[in-house]
Amino acid sequence: MREFHPPRRILLGPGPSDADPRVLTALSAQLIGHLDPEFLKVMDDIQTSLRSVFQTQNRLTIPISGTGSAGMEAAFVNLIEPGDTVAVCVNGVFGERMADIVTRCGGVLLRIDAEWGQSFDPGAIRKALKVLKTVPAKILAVVHAETSTGVLTPLSMIREVLSDFPDTLLLVDCVTSLGGHAVGIDAHRVDFAYSGTQKCLSCPPGLSPITVSPRAVEALRKRKEKVRSWYLDLSMVEKYWGDDRTYHHTAPISMNYALREALRLIEEEGLEKRWDRHRRNHLAFVAGIEAMGLEMLVKSENRLWSLNTVRIPEGVSDAKVRASLLQEFGIEIGGGLGPLKGKIWRVGLMGYSSHRNNVLLFLNALEQILCREGFRLKSGGAVDSAEKAYGACC
Repeated sequence: MREFHPPRRILLGPGPSDADPRVLTALSAQLIGHLDPEFLKVMDDIQTSLRSVFQTQNRLTIPISGTGSAGMEAAFVNLIEPGDTVAVCVNGVFGERMADIVTRCGGVLLRIDAEWGQSFDPGAIRKALKVLKTVPAKILAVVHAETSTGVLTPLSMIREVLSDFPDTLLLVDCVTSLGGHAVGIDAHRVDFAYSGTQKCLSCPPGLSPITVSPRAVEALRKRKEKVRSWYLDLSMVEKYWGDDRTYHHTAPISMNYALREALRLIEEEGLEKRWDRHRRNHLAFVAGIEAMGLEMLVKSENRLWSLNTVRIPEGVSDAKVRASLLQEFGIEIGGGLGPLKGKIWRVGLMGYSSHRNNVLLFLNALEQILCREGFRLKSGGAVDSAEKAYGACC
């Protein structure tokens, strides 16, 4: 087997994002045992910092050993028992995945659909939940940041809807928002949230931070049946991360080193400054895109800062543009999924990848490629407009 040297890429797709060199250095540090007293201190540091980023006081705030999808499965498999009614808001791929997991867990699925690229009508959610007249839904699940479409669903709106359904647990996917947008777990009384390390946290993929409210922990304690996943059973995993330090599985030591350093970088930057950096780069990106005569998929009030979706103009090849970006400029972006395949580009500006140089480089590269493809636009207009946006918001 030959020696492998990864090509240098600028990761502006839907994930992973680029990792800070300090995170990669931490990843290569000397291994120690997963029960070593020094590693237990690393675990404590991670929990404390994750609470800050999630904006919560939840004791059970830990990284699950696995990617964001493991966090998703952990959320449902721990809370659902066969026959439980679970309402899932679906407006993209990751809402679809939530719905799939509900049925696999033996839950009764109540789908609340919105068009891909659109946010939800609170009245429609309220109406769907009111259909359950005798026993309320045990869980309402929503994707805060839908990576497949670039839609941000306001958690304040979801919490307002749930004021009429006080017994329903709120479960939130914040894989593409944590570290790039405010999530406000305690402020919005979220009962279970999960994320991933490879997006706005700018750490390699491999861990899924979760946070669980006391109310959701109580629901876990009152289960009539065992959790159907041994590996993701939080009643056991929490003992390893809690006071008991009871061995459950061998934690990915190096990934936890990396996550600790990524969280340290967030603390140094400041959480609010980090959110503002994502906002400013998003606004400059949009200004450049619109200056080229292109359109964003999502309305301005519902747009993610960390994941931008751009409509592909008529007559332009999705695959050809993305291949040119990768081969000529070393820039990776994503294409559309499901009904949006071939219709949008997904451009991530997450964590370490979210900075001015990347925005301007991408706009310049896309402009060159589109001109070559015969799309009529003003040369240099995109970068000029982005620069003006930076001046306006700074």
